[in-house]
Amino acid sequence: MISGSASIAPMSSKSRTVYVCSACGDGQAKWQGQCPTCQAWNTLSAHHTPRAAAPAARRGALAALQVPDALGSEAALEATRLSSGSSEFDRVLGGGWVAGSVTLIGGDPGIGKSTLLLQAAAAVAPHVPVLYATGEESVRQVGLRARRLGLKAETLALLAETDVERIVATATEAGTRLLVVDSIQTMAIDTVESSAGSVSQLRESAARFVQYAKSTGTAVVLIGHVTKEGVIAGPRVLEHLVDTVLYFESDAGSRFRVVRAIKNRFGAAQEIGVFSMEETGLKEVKNPSAIFLSRHPSPVSGSLVTVIREGTRPLLIEVQALVDESRAQQPRRVTVGLESNRLALLLAVLNRHGGIALQAHDVFVNVVGGVRVGETAADLPALLAAVSSLEDRPLSQSLIAFGEIGLAGEIRPVPFGEERLREAVKHGFRQAIVPSANVPRRSIDGLEVFGVSRLEEALRQAASRGAASA
Repeated sequence: MISGSASIAPMSSKSRTVYVCSACGDGQAKWQGQCPTCQAWNTLSAHHTPRAAAPAARRGALAALQVPDALGSEAALEATRLSSGSSEFDRVLGGGWVAGSVTLIGGDPGIGKSTLLLQAAAAVAPHVPVLYATGEESVRQVGLRARRLGLKAETLALLAETDVERIVATATEAGTRLLVVDSIQTMAIDTVESSAGSVSQLRESAARFVQYAKSTGTAVVLIGHVTKEGVIAGPRVLEHLVDTVLYFESDAGSRFRVVRAIKNRFGAAQEIGVFSMEETGLKEVKNPSAIFLSRHPSPVSGSLVTVIREGTRPLLIEVQALVDESRAQQPRRVTVGLESNRLALLLAVLNRHGGIALQAHDVFVNVVGGVRVGETAADLPALLAAVSSLEDRPLSQSLIAFGEIGLAGEIRPVPFGEERLREAVKHGFRQAIVPSANVPRRSIDGLEVFGVSRLEEALRQAASRGAASA
């Protein structure tokens, strides 16, 4: 085990004052009441940063530059990946950590960021040198957590330190191939005259870790705190500096955790990995569709299964709707997992082109399992579930539906339609209502596909596929 403690070195006399916006992170040469970049008021504060190197020093550095590689050369195309020991985590990363990459992972306090990365670091440590640098816990506390999780971490190096240069020096001396920093908000550089967690410290510390990663080929992982709005705390430039940005997502009280790739230079954005929080840490869920589907003992109205796409993975989820006569002057429109403005648009289309008015009804739509749907494939199942609830007519439990609904009442196709249908067959579904353009050219064994081009056609097909036909 490696241990250490932080110390504050005297500030360099060669520094200059810049005024940094706490909202966007942009710097200004002089103080202003309004940031000229993001137009926010009273967000500029003074920060001292080291002055640039002298022109002679820069000329010397230029002389040592390497000859650039051609884009098609082997050196430019080579991408060495390091597996995290978890197939779900590797999926989100695009196949594992790329050598020289910097990954930023954020999430609510206690959601499992440190647990997941400690598990990954322990899995990698027997194969390559790994350094876990923590500014929030002592070496003893991390060791106790590793023991509680049942991790075999004898070869994992731990460092309790908040000084960035000391961490980089220790990692360089140990020949580290994976560096985990927990967390970036606790890190500081002595030459920056501000406290840890400030805009200047975050920007300079992250830039130093990025420089270290690119120059040594070390994969660096930074844990970041989030604000009350759920975004990573600090200037937006922090997310621009790194190669990959991951977010933890979870509903309160749920034991399931979703890790989503918001940005990934080496893989698919919006890719997700699903984990379950157990007593021994986070366990990967290899078949997430099974946990988001709740088959009712008997058919119920207002429920329909759809297939969404998260990154490269088709995912089956249940969309529930409850339509009830409103007792308030203004009917309520409540969504969980769907955009509320999208629901208002769909209800207007249902009134105009489906002949079903819900102006006097409260409408509640929920996506089971805490999944947030960001694509339009859930338009059709949301409306079909709402009509099912209004008429108290259960739909067949072997039926799925997906499709985008346009303002003219047309049913528009969605990407990867055949792949969605094949995923539904794997889970036992036998009927599907989809856009006509998504009907596969070759029939899929065990699945009856009904193509529709208008909303009224979809309503008629759903009415004829009631629970009695299951």
